[in-house]
Amino acid sequence: MSVSHSRDDADAVSSTYAKTHFNALLAEIQHTGRTVTITSHGKPVATLAPASGPSPRKFGFMPELGPIASDFDEPLPDNELGAWEGGT
Repeated sequence: MSVSHSRDDADAVSSTYAKTHFNALLAEIQHTGRTVTITSHGKPVATLAPASGPSPRKFGFMPELGPIASDFDEPLPDNELGAWEGGT
């Protein structure tokens, strides 16, 4: 999706893009939970927002493990990283 960042950290698309890619735009909003501003001639005219928050991430081949925490791929704290690297 050719989405550009606007001043309030929402995504912005032109009305032409929104019309042409509406289903993909809705799927992206549902997946990410982000709000999209639709513009006409560069000026905001409407906002598309998710009806609820983003869908929880799941392990693809092991869905019984439940949703993935939002900080799953964040760096480990120094003390925990040290323990993995053989420190105390």
